[in-house]
Amino acid sequence: RIVPVPSPTKTHFANSGTEAVETALKLAIHSTGREKFIAFFNSFHGRTLGSLSLTSSKIAQRRGFKRQALDVVHVPYPNTFRHPFTGERTDGPTASAAVLDWIENRLFKTTTPPEEVAAIVVEAVQGEGGYVPAPREFLQGLRRICDEHGILLVVDEVQSGMGRTGKMFACEHYDLKPDIITLAKGIASGVPMGACVARADLMDWKPGAHASTFGGNPVAIAAALKTIELLERELIANSASAGAYLQDGLRQLAQRHECIGDVRGLGMMIGVEFVSDRESNAPAPELRDRVEMECYRRGLIVLGAGHNTIRWSPPLVLARAHVDVALEIFDEAISAALKG
Repeated sequence: RIVPVPSPTKTHFANSGTEAVETALKLAIHSTGREKFIAFFNSFHGRTLGSLSLTSSKIAQRRGFKRQALDVVHVPYPNTFRHPFTGERTDGPTASAAVLDWIENRLFKTTTPPEEVAAIVVEAVQGEGGYVPAPREFLQGLRRICDEHGILLVVDEVQSGMGRTGKMFACEHYDLKPDIITLAKGIASGVPMGACVARADLMDWKPGAHASTFGGNPVAIAAALKTIELLERELIANSASAGAYLQDGLRQLAQRHECIGDVRGLGMMIGVEFVSDRESNAPAPELRDRVEMECYRRGLIVLGAGHNTIRWSPPLVLARAHVDVALEIFDEAISAALKG
């Protein structure tokens, strides 16, 4: 009822995000008869062997696993703060065109026949990669490519779904309708649960082809139903309004601190990227780490994303009064971190 996947749909319930992604991968192979996948640099889809084949946000996640479980080709993600090929700041259409052209005119014509690709797996907002929202032109372009070549479009909304971006799903910001969507994290307010939702015609498993012992257990389902009720009643709207207020405050801080190179995001999924200076926009991971620690010392818990970004992913019950306190602490933490 609530997912942006074309109706009718079927759902496989799981226990986590990585299990939901594994389901999507098996389903893509099962329904297409193909075995290749396209994913994106700086993506995160999980740490089990199948999802790890897609993940490329940090080398620590893949080191020691010499042979990946799946045949995956990684391509750049259109980050408008850093052009995927030049590294310069750019706009959405330009970054999108560069990546889409790479897929269609490099990848498909040199190493990866499109008729062998089962699915393109993408985050509408990259999570571990630095909280980077995709340009609209990029996601719509992927939909077109998939339609032209019989490739499935899988959107991983494990981090961005369930009200996090100010809509139930990040896909809704782009009017995007994937073939398969993966969900977890906020889906049941902390109770372990994941889900893979797909077009019903795809999820035509033969008996025994796929299952999960504890997936869809009564406790998780009850928690998910109540979570959805609260999201629809007020929390999605609060995510949008309080998130906009938070992002506006962070942009004001960026005017005072030259070390903030970019503030970006949707709803309450916001990334603040730290740079050594705004002329070069060189990443400043050590400064980011110091800011994170100074925040912690002052009672504000934030977490890194990518190599030099701090992610803001607060509870969806966040009030403006909480935002004001958090921004004050963040301001103090940056000043302290700059002093070394």
